[in-house]
Order: sequence, then C-alpha cells, then structure tokens
Amino acid sequence: MIVLSFALLLLWERAQGWGFKDGIFHNSIWLEQAAGVYHREARSGRYRLTYAEAKAVCEFEGGRLATYKQLEAARKIGFHVCAAGWMAKGRVGYPIVKPGPNCGFGKTGIIDYGVRLNRSERWDAYCYNPHAKECGGVFTDPKRVFKSPGFPNEYEDNQICYWHIRLKYGQRIHLSFLDFDLEDDPGCLADYVEVYDSYDDVHGFVGNVMTLKFLSDASVTAGGFQIKYVAVDPGSRSSQGKNTSTTSTGSKNFLAGRFSHL
Repeated sequence: MIVLSFALLLLWERAQGWGFKDGIFHNSIWLEQAAGVYHREARSGRYRLTYAEAKAVCEFEGGRLATYKQLEAARKIGFHVCAAGWMAKGRVGYPIVKPGPNCGFGKTGIIDYGVRLNRSERWDAYCYNPHAKECGGVFTDPKRVFKSPGFPNEYEDNQICYWHIRLKYGQRIHLSFLDFDLEDDPGCLADYVEVYDSYDDVHGFVGNVMTLKFLSDASVTAGGFQIKYVAVDPGSRSSQGKNTSTTSTGSKNFLAGRFSHL
C-alpha cells in the first residue's frame, strides 16, 4: 500500500508538470502525432477552407482528410480542439474531451455538424497521415538542443514532427535557432517550422509551454535545423540574439528559408 501510494504521488507530480487540469491532460499537439490526426487551418486564419481546399491541404502534406472514426480515435486519447473542420466525405465537426462554456455546447465527443450539402462553406481541416515519420518529442529538461531528422544531413520529404516543451510554472522559454535551412517559400506553404506558445484552450501556462511543429512537403528538401531552448527563471533576463525568440501569450509564428545564428 505504501509503495502504491508513493507511485501515485509520483504520477500526480508528473501529471502536474505535463498540464493536468480539469480532469484531462492538455497535451493535444503531441497526441496529434500519436493518433495520426492533426488540425489545419488556412494561412489567412480560421475557417477559410472550402472542402476542396481542405482536401488539397491534407494531400499536399502527404495525408488525407480524417474520417469520423479516426477523429474519434484521436479524441479518445486526449485530442481536443475547439475548431470545426472538414473531415472525409464532406463531414464537419470537432473533437471535445471536456466541454467548456464556449465550446462543445456542454457535450463531449465529436461535435458533429453532419455532411454539408454546400461544399463551398469555409471551415478548418482535420487531416490524417498514417505514414508520418517518427520524430519530435516531449521535453521537460531546463535546457536542450534538438535537431531536424537526420541533421546535419538533409531531412526527408513528408515529415511531420512535434516538439513539446513544458517547464516549471513561472519559468519562461528562451528559444535560439542555431542553424536553420528549409526550402525557401515566402508564403510558408512548403517546408516550415511553426512555433506556438499555447494551443487551443490551454490556460495557465504563461511562458512555460511551447510547441514546435516541423512539416516538409512532398518535394525539395534542405539542410534542416538545430534549435536550443533554455529555461529562464522569474526575474532573470536573457540575451536576445539576432535569431532568437521567446514566448509571448497568444503568439504563433511560421519560419521558412535559411539563416544561421550569429
């Protein structure tokens, strides 16, 4: 009994560090890769994709629109996104693990808008890529350097990788791009790194959580990247180099092209 109680205590402490709140784990980005399902929106913002455009986005990234069953399978392991998106066969909906006051109509499950007769309606997209390369990870260390798959060699086509960083409450994340060489595309529609400082309805992680998504399309690769992060304690100040970034609530940034840290 003592051993079991100690084990439960360790699990609870780890759960607190991973964002256990209101009865669920807020870790959707990492679970996306595990389930093969991920949420996409247009570069111009939320709810801008017709059915044909949503289908093209998923296929361009090496996948396809997720089915209702695939989205539900992802939801059952914690995938929670408060944004309606296209699924296969013209269906629209979104996955809810725990309902909130402004999301899910007080229900859990797939909030299903049904098959849309008007395929010109504009929503987001839920893609499924069962052939995504295994890459990425979840980090809780105070500092680490991580790299694109195969670095310093070129990365491969059709990669989708997520790195999820969670530090202690009160700490902030200082991000440095040591090397960065991706397919050059001013619109960030080909290969890119996307940086989030929060995701969906995650609240309370001011500065201590960050997710990076790396995606490569079906053609043209480059040298890749290596990125360093360091935990910054409250009250301390970190230097800001030419190619460094720190979190700020609500930000989302896309990076493509090539540069090196000076």
